Amino acid sequence: MEQPSPTIRIPLKIANDIGAKIVTGRLKPGTILDGEIEASGERNVSRSAYREAVRILIAKGLVLSRPKTGTRVTELGNWHLLDPDVLSWMFAQEPPRHLLVSLFELRKLVEPEAAALAAERRTLAQLNQMGNALEVMAGETLKTAKGRHADQVFHATLLSASNNPFLVSLSSSVTAAVAWSTAFKQRTERLRRDAVPDHVSVYEAIAARNPGAARAAMIELIDLAFSDATQLRRRAKSPTRRRRR
Repeated sequence: MEQPSPTIRIPLKIANDIGAKIVTGRLKPGTILDGEIEASGERNVSRSAYREAVRILIAKGLVLSRPKTGTRVTELGNWHLLDPDVLSWMFAQEPPRHLLVSLFELRKLVEPEAAALAAERRTLAQLNQMGNALEVMAGETLKTAKGRHADQVFHATLLSASNNPFLVSLSSSVTAAVAWSTAFKQRTERLRRDAVPDHVSVYEAIAARNPGAARAAMIELIDLAFSDATQLRRRAKSPTRRRRR
């Protein structure tokens, strides 16, 4: 694979830096960014490189550039939150809790119904691809890059198996959400529970062509993933309650 040229990497690096500051709240909506001459001078880059970085941010809805008023950070409602880059910037540090909650709410609206449709419409090839992804996840674990990539393949294949073009169009966004939330849990040492059995339950329901079971298994998978991400399952703090059950 060819490596991107420096002229491409520099604008992306600048966009990554500014974008992360915006989505994590360090640059508030309404903030006016430094002008092109000043900003490029401070970063020791060409004006064209900085200008391209701003275009990237504009395309993602994070800033708006107007003559005379400059480049201003936009409100949350303008952001393209499902853009894979925006998601990566969001999870670069501790994401705002309300955005994390909203992301899992979206997954819960989309993925269970996609799983139910996949149970009815999946092909043998798609089922095999999901099975192969599970084998990699089990062997590598989600603590490795290979394991997390297999997790993305599993979810992308499931959406494809729904045979609904609108759901399939969400594949890159959903898989990016899965990837970054998993990487975030791993980075913050919250990934203590083995999530592979949850995926196996979804796979088995789809293999059995049982839409209801597939939907329920996916809801359970997302609920547990959300609990992991937000540390709602505080096992170490409630041993007495567990013994009473």
